Amino acid sequence: QVQLVESGGGLVLTGGSLRLSCAASGRTFSSYRMGWFRQASGKEREFVAAIKWSGGNTYYTDSVKGRFTISRDNAKNTVYLQMNSLKAEDTAVYYCAADGQSRAFYRSASAYDYWGQGTQVTVSS
Repeated sequence: QVQLVESGGGLVLTGGSLRLSCAASGRTFSSYRMGWFRQASGKEREFVAAIKWSGGNTYYTDSVKGRFTISRDNAKNTVYLQMNSLKAEDTAVYYCAADGQSRAFYRSASAYDYWGQGTQVTVSS
């Protein structure tokens, strides 16, 4: 069992930066693939980024490549999403998720077993 708690969201101006954190409980955190998803108002939840248990492999949706960086600290049971050069279209509720099976379809929300409650990110001009 893994419990996830996100933090770090807020209101930021276009071009600004935020760092989201996701603190996980559970002894097996280091074995989980971790992902970040987001859901804008009126839209479906979409994949943002994922990182393998070792931290050596990262994956991003095209719209955030070069601007967002996912990382993890297994000693702290925490995964991060550094978001730079934020745009209005990045506005959404951001969720972290944990996949205990390292499923191949990691870009799908259905691949993840546990979810946090979400944190709001609002980018305003």
